[in-house]
Amino acid sequence: MKKLFVVAFLFLSGILTAQSKFEGAMQNGLTQMSQAKSGEDMAATSAFFERVGDAEKDKWLPYYYAARTYVLSAWMTPKSDKDKAAEKAKELIAKAESIDKNNSEIFCLKQTVAVMQLTVDAMSRWQTYGAVAAEAIARAKAADPKNPRPYLLEGQYQINVPEAFGGGKTVAKKLLEKSISLYETFQPASPFHPNWGKEDAVKLLAACQ
Repeated sequence: MKKLFVVAFLFLSGILTAQSKFEGAMQNGLTQMSQAKSGEDMAATSAFFERVGDAEKDKWLPYYYAARTYVLSAWMTPKSDKDKAAEKAKELIAKAESIDKNNSEIFCLKQTVAVMQLTVDAMSRWQTYGAVAAEAIARAKAADPKNPRPYLLEGQYQINVPEAFGGGKTVAKKLLEKSISLYETFQPASPFHPNWGKEDAVKLLAACQ
């Protein structure tokens, strides 16, 4: 009985140590992300999160943040090759999706990558990448109807679409209002789960008035 207790104690201690190590790594990564001041800083943060993901292997969050920060690094670097950045982000998203296949936050990431590629040449790409972005948002809503970020991202996209093509401020306003209402009750599953976007939604909604 004593041996069984010792084995159980050691097993539990190992689990708690692993959890503590993961939580520490995630907190370090999120701190780096919040303090990043350049595209290079954000790319370094992406590399950090990717290493955490490769070490953990069964957690989608590190790969999610690795992809998100890589996309942010491309936006923060005006002369970056956004198609090349998108391919790297897609690799990271695929790793996250292999762990959690029906994840609203991951679908949101897919939309941001599609929009980034669309902006490279909007006139020739809007039909192709616009459709990819729309499908990703639809799946994000279906996977978690209470997630405010799909409505934020859709509103952010539609505000730049001409009214003649079904977009504009009136369309965006309704989406952003929906997003803000969902933010009022949204609770992330942990301190490390995505919880960004409310301030962006408020600013964009003000621009639609």
